[in-house]
Amino acid sequence: MFSRKEILTIPNAITGIRALGIPFFLYAYLGLENTGLAFVILTIGAISDYFDGKVARYLKQESALGAMLDPTIDRLYIAATVIALVVSDVVPLWLLILLISRDLWMTVILAIKKSQGTGVFEVTFLGKAATFNLLYAFPFLLVAGDNGIGQVFFIAGWGFAIWGVGLYWVTAMQYTYVALREIKGNNAPN
Repeated sequence: MFSRKEILTIPNAITGIRALGIPFFLYAYLGLENTGLAFVILTIGAISDYFDGKVARYLKQESALGAMLDPTIDRLYIAATVIALVVSDVVPLWLLILLISRDLWMTVILAIKKSQGTGVFEVTFLGKAATFNLLYAFPFLLVAGDNGIGQVFFIAGWGFAIWGVGLYWVTAMQYTYVALREIKGNNAPN
């Protein structure tokens, strides 16, 4: 499916290392109850998400595998972090429901799109912006508090979260529109 040359790239290695951060984050936050370490892991994950794409373009190592892995790891980071924050009563359950329902919606739309022979979605700027906002919201919410700098983190975290969820759903509608248009064009008589 993927060639060895396409698999063994520096950007894919960065993405793979970023993926390892997910269980380490969960262990640090839920197992060790070490918010500082969990914050550092999330921050490194968010920063490396930015760099793997930059490195791929710079080294001309963009690949179909990388294009598939990167957003998958993003979704896993977001899901793991929100679940951990819900379990710890840092964020409400409705936030998790909004994010998971969007991902379930997109799974259905993608399955329909692929079944009609129109392939996968090309990531849009708004999709990247939504992910950026969500990946930056959760480290802030993780270290938010009731006074001083903790209150600043609380405000920043919820600002990123609200924008992220809004953009997340806007992109879902955008991707849905694109899928329906492509399916209609694919099924149009010649």
